[in-house]
Amino acid sequence: MLPTLTELFKVLQSGDRVFLRGDLNVPLLEGSIQDTNRLEAILPTLQDLLQAGAIITLATHLGRPKGTEPDLSTRPLAAYLEDQLSVPVTHVSEFPPGNHYQEILQAQNPGSILLLENLRYDPREKTDDSNFAQMLMNGNQYYVNDAFGCCHRAHASVSAITRIKPSFCGHLIEKEVAALEEIRDRAERPFWIISGGAKVSDKLGVLGNLAPLLDGVVCTGGLANTLLHGNGINVGASRVETESLDNVKELLSGDVEVLLPTDFIAGDSPFDPSETLKCDSETIVPDHLSFFDIGPRSVESICQKLAAAKTIFWNGPAGVFETPEFSSGTREIARFLAMHDSKVVVGGGDSAAAVRQMGLAGHFHHVSTGGGAALEFLEGKLLPGIEALGRHADVDTEQRG
Repeated sequence: MLPTLTELFKVLQSGDRVFLRGDLNVPLLEGSIQDTNRLEAILPTLQDLLQAGAIITLATHLGRPKGTEPDLSTRPLAAYLEDQLSVPVTHVSEFPPGNHYQEILQAQNPGSILLLENLRYDPREKTDDSNFAQMLMNGNQYYVNDAFGCCHRAHASVSAITRIKPSFCGHLIEKEVAALEEIRDRAERPFWIISGGAKVSDKLGVLGNLAPLLDGVVCTGGLANTLLHGNGINVGASRVETESLDNVKELLSGDVEVLLPTDFIAGDSPFDPSETLKCDSETIVPDHLSFFDIGPRSVESICQKLAAAKTIFWNGPAGVFETPEFSSGTREIARFLAMHDSKVVVGGGDSAAAVRQMGLAGHFHHVSTGGGAALEFLEGKLLPGIEALGRHADVDTEQRG
């Protein structure tokens, strides 16, 4: 069992100092936040900590900076959080945090937030450096991790830091783990996976681990192209992973039903097509065209097949949904699933981006915030961030200094 905020609030007193690791890795354009979903996801944890009178030091990474890149500063996040929470949010430009940070921290009133600079400005973050973790926790009494999307990384602010002070998970991690454990360990049958997206190799671990529980797999994207190619179907210039074909066939053998698309939308470019073609498995596809979406007949057969499912895990869009010409398959499947009364969990990454873009996220049982972390969890792997929280759940919560 993970130590949750419920356990923290049994010992937390007003004015106690809490280090909160979030995953606020949002896209920025000239200092303007382009997508607030990850910020919105951490608000419940922030609100409850503030309500309890905590003094919060909030930390996140942004992108993959090479040194200190001003365009990847966390400063723009402070104004958004201040507006949403109606509390002072002070951006601490000193990094790594040192004496100046300590002076500001000691002067804070209960119910306030300090926002640190981009954690990845310091290379020690990505090496799980214990000294760097100690610098981050210095002056704080408790640690809370609510960065599920980072839990598959053994980084200093995710793993090493839990060895220093009593550590707990926030509401988001608690929610993510509960939803994904249900899929992984006790999914109600019939249980289907929709597997899409470009890369086949990323899907093999999940398919392998969940295969004993599965009733069927809907194949779209790269997985469909690879299987169709292996079956002798002309897929033009579509991306296939022939090196994964034998593994895929082995994983999908036995009692697992496999549903492949039968019609497609092909194009000469995924993002700026000058030529598109509606085709099916009998079409001689020109060598310069690739499948970038599934066609209406495939959508119809997918929806008919999934109508009887009790649990569905959707991992990867049906096509290049960012491009209008190739968005129909993903959009139609999303609309169908949003109206379906089964338990639908949407994996992070592009699938989650698609349903959020359509304004449908609230219609699903769960939409994950962690692409890679969610997949590794469903593969049965131990996530360093989750393992660290569980390992240090029994840290003496009376260590308040």
